[in-house]
Amino acid sequence: MEAVGKAREKVRLDFKQGVKDCIPTLLGYISIGIAAGVVGVAAGMSALEVALLAVLVYAGSAQFIFAALFLDGSPAAAIILTTFIVNLRHFLMSATLAPHFTFYSVRRNIGIGILLTDETFGVAAGKLQQKQPMSVSWMNGLNMTAYLCWIMACTAGALFGNWIAEPEMFGLDFALTAMFLALLVLQLDAIESEKIKHYIKLVLCIAILMLILSCFMSSHVAVLLATVIGATIGVITEK
Repeated sequence: MEAVGKAREKVRLDFKQGVKDCIPTLLGYISIGIAAGVVGVAAGMSALEVALLAVLVYAGSAQFIFAALFLDGSPAAAIILTTFIVNLRHFLMSATLAPHFTFYSVRRNIGIGILLTDETFGVAAGKLQQKQPMSVSWMNGLNMTAYLCWIMACTAGALFGNWIAEPEMFGLDFALTAMFLALLVLQLDAIESEKIKHYIKLVLCIAILMLILSCFMSSHVAVLLATVIGATIGVITEK
């Protein structure tokens, strides 16, 4: 019986299972990726440039910001700095998962961190909430599926951008929000009531910080700083 249990666990956490666990998030990747491709072409980039941006940057929010700054003719230094600030949250996400992969080599950990996104982190966090162990093979299946889907969606959006002049008409601008809400709902059942109260307090803290910081800086920067500060408080106070 013990051998059967271990065999089932091995199957459950392999590359193929990582691919399966990524499937619920693919609709969000496809819709947001298409929208990112459309926006990129509208900003004056070619389909090849949009595809390369998806391959090398691989960050929806950063790609939207890149398109806006590119359209405004912003200098390269400003674009790079803004993209770096927007993606700072990935340090916190990687730091959260890192303790669960300490038995693997640095090379494998770097591979996981490079392809980690908000969505794949959400799926992995769900596994942690359910007390399920994770493996490099499972994470690779999860990350690679999301990565390839994102590249194809952005490229498709760039190639057929002229057919979707206003993606918000189809609700594509809400797809990312909907996907995060779905990931949250999937995790709620596994979260203890005390932790839910703790998370609600953190959300309120972030909201208050955002309002205060908005009085001294732009709302975009205020949201980023408030999120980073709130996430840091959450990591420190997590029991």
